[in-house]
Amino acid sequence: MCIAVPAEVIEKKEGNIAVVDYGDLKQEVRVDLVDVDIGEFVLVHVGFAIQKLSREEGLETREIFRQVYAAMEE
Repeated sequence: MCIAVPAEVIEKKEGNIAVVDYGDLKQEVRVDLVDVDIGEFVLVHVGFAIQKLSREEGLETREIFRQVYAAMEE
């Protein structure tokens, strides 16, 4: 099974690269597959933004991931 992780675009760079924020980690990703603006949420899979999400969907999904990781630590 493959998992894509929601992230917020916080910076755009030349060459179809963006810096995204996962909540506690920032990373450069490729944005060849989607047209994004700063402040938008995307799903990231293996270093590529593959789909845009609404802000609501991005924050909700991020919270679900947080809850899952917290439960795994118990």
